[in-house]
Amino acid sequence: MTFVRIGGVAHHVTVEGTGPVCVLSAGLGLSWFDWDPVVPLLAPYRTVVRFDRPGHGLSAPATAPPTAAGEADRIAALLDALGGGHQGDPVYQAPVTVVGHSLAGFHAEAFARLHPTRTAGLVLVDSSVEEHPRPARTDAVSRALGAALCAAGLPAALGPAVRRAAVRSDPASRALVRRVYRTSRVLRGALLENAHYGAVAAGLLDLRDRFPLPPGLPVTVLAAPDGSARWERRQRALARRLGASYEAVVPSGHLVMLDRPDAVARAVLSTERS
Repeated sequence: MTFVRIGGVAHHVTVEGTGPVCVLSAGLGLSWFDWDPVVPLLAPYRTVVRFDRPGHGLSAPATAPPTAAGEADRIAALLDALGGGHQGDPVYQAPVTVVGHSLAGFHAEAFARLHPTRTAGLVLVDSSVEEHPRPARTDAVSRALGAALCAAGLPAALGPAVRRAAVRSDPASRALVRRVYRTSRVLRGALLENAHYGAVAAGLLDLRDRFPLPPGLPVTVLAAPDGSARWERRQRALARRLGASYEAVVPSGHLVMLDRPDAVARAVLSTERS
């Protein structure tokens, strides 16, 4: 476990394993430990980098709202920091596989578009899909809601319970869940990302128009339809849009890395740029 500073914000990072780098980024409100079941399957073959975005996990609060380009640049800056700069450890300068779950699928795709020479592969794990993004809420609304909930003491009182309700058969220890989810910082971080979800989605659509994916880039869309024909259609449409291979992970809920870590690991390990 370590911390690196990106844009003046302390980011919590873990690095395990050996070999080419893969970066794992989880969805809204989740933490580094939500990838725990996947890491042992990857670490013998990959250098596995997990990090918490600002206001998530153990990272410090955000100093600015998220954007698609900003989150892509955050991943690049994280790799630079871990590698000791542009002339540092070559493992972090070589192209990496980026894995984005849910909302972080936007960030992973944006990275591949804005940093094509640094991308070896792209794996989208039940990624968010927005064909027509709605306008974002204002920062003022997000801040006011966060302040009211924190003033009422809800993170400490209900944060771990909300986590347990959202994550079926949660493998994380109770101590770890309490350490993360009893904090007002994580509640505020999740509210901020949620408030700017539409703006980040719109930003990605703009990047798609201006920055093509690198030719020959291996892209995999892992979907968890969980009985929803509409969600499966949208995920298949995403795969077609990106020229990606498609896999429906059944059975699995939205948290594919917990329900089917084998499917996530297989997708990563099969990613090799042609």
